[in-house]
Amino acid sequence: MNRPAILALEDGSVFHGSAIGADGLTSGEVVFNTAMTGYQEILTDPSYSRQIVTLTYPHIGNTGVNAEDVESDAIAAAGLVIRDLPLLASSFRSEQSLDAYLKGQNILGIADIDTRRLTRILRDKGSQNGAILAGSEAEGEDAVARALEAARAFPGLKGMDLAKEVTCQSAYEWSEGEWTLGEGYADTAQAERPYHVVAYDFGVKRNILRMLASRGCRLTVVPAQTPAAEVLALNPDGIFLSNGPGDPEPCDYAITAIQELLETEIPLFGICLGHQLLALASGAKTVKMSHGHHGANHPVQDLDSGQVMITSQNHGFAADEASLPGTLRATHRSLFDGTLQGIERTDRPAFSFQGHPEASPGPRDVAPLFDRFIEMIQARR
Repeated sequence: MNRPAILALEDGSVFHGSAIGADGLTSGEVVFNTAMTGYQEILTDPSYSRQIVTLTYPHIGNTGVNAEDVESDAIAAAGLVIRDLPLLASSFRSEQSLDAYLKGQNILGIADIDTRRLTRILRDKGSQNGAILAGSEAEGEDAVARALEAARAFPGLKGMDLAKEVTCQSAYEWSEGEWTLGEGYADTAQAERPYHVVAYDFGVKRNILRMLASRGCRLTVVPAQTPAAEVLALNPDGIFLSNGPGDPEPCDYAITAIQELLETEIPLFGICLGHQLLALASGAKTVKMSHGHHGANHPVQDLDSGQVMITSQNHGFAADEASLPGTLRATHRSLFDGTLQGIERTDRPAFSFQGHPEASPGPRDVAPLFDRFIEMIQARR
């Protein structure tokens, strides 16, 4: 039987639909993602912490979920908004329905609403603070008022340091490589791994680590607040700055550490939040975007070669190209809105990219960024 659900936005917009997943109340920043596939990867991406994700593709859940297609230990998104949840999930890899998966992790969702109308609101007005009430919480004459109150009580992501909330609690080694159909994930523990890379976990996606491991990296993953001295004591060949959620500016611990690491000649590579932190550590500024970039079909141009690649994106903050100091140069730019997508230091072996190359957009248009990092490590040797 259908359970009621309400989605309310801070601007007063209210949507009535059917509850999927758990009952209760959740709040966060409501964003829209235009990807047609990969909903399990999206839900488990730590970069979506404290965000309620609206998927614009109408049929979500039709391939079920499985234990392999996850990017972290648990669902990171604060909630899910979809148009339609199919009654049947059909895939030879499916192990569980999306509804059961959400319930098992106590995540709220709402279906059977006009996601086109919601997307237009978010596009025109920008990302909105919002709240979902599901099940018994959505019942009663005051349900809409409670939903609006919860939406407006959410403080917003500006100024919110979430990297230290989603990071690992202690350092660990990683050896799982990339996935192959019929074989699963490769075990690189016994393979030749000539490069020691220390990866900062600001909310890292597992496939980033897998792609580095498959390229001969012995990975040590460290918590977000690890001082530079502890990283340097591990004698790394390269340093990686991961993706992650929230506003980069409050991450003063990471900015300070990166500034110290840039005093060395150790190659450094950043993705997403790591890209923004490299920009801040180098003297640039970041800005909160209107509705951000969330999708799997964003065209980005390599400014050196002129090549256009299709990228996967998930970010609500961006490095401000107008603020780049002389030690930074732009390397990539979005063809959707012209925002900065890549930078490199002119005086150090350090570079970064805003999109998510590990999500296999294109499907492998952006994978050479990992190869470039390895080449920098080899060149230093």
